[in-house]
Amino acid sequence: MATVATRYLGDLRTESVHVQSGSKLTTDAPTDNHGRGEAFSPTDLLAVAYGGCILTIMGVAAETHGFSIEGAEVRTDKIMGTNPRRIVELVVEITLPHNNYSPKERKIIELAARECPVYNSLHPDMQKTITFKYTE
Repeated sequence: MATVATRYLGDLRTESVHVQSGSKLTTDAPTDNHGRGEAFSPTDLLAVAYGGCILTIMGVAAETHGFSIEGAEVRTDKIMGTNPRRIVELVVEITLPHNNYSPKERKIIELAARECPVYNSLHPDMQKTITFKYTE
């Protein structure tokens, strides 16, 4: 069974349905590529997937080791290149809530961020920059 079913709506827009849940998502081409920029672009969704994956895997690691990252946030910026048009870099800033993380917990968090399936699926030539901000 398919994971996602996507339909072209016209005007550079698509609608995708998550088959299992029925959740819907619309994309629109960005303004710098003939679109209106009124919804996530397909390349924006790669950035969303990357940030969501990082937080999910960090959450799994934290739960496994008996601590929490609840309230953690990720900001993901995508840098586009040309010839061919593609994402050349994803810049991620992870902000973790005040939780007095031990050095061991920080290491677990930082290793987990680099082990999410999306990170591991990206082409090795794509630059991936991750910074961590621990609020004290």
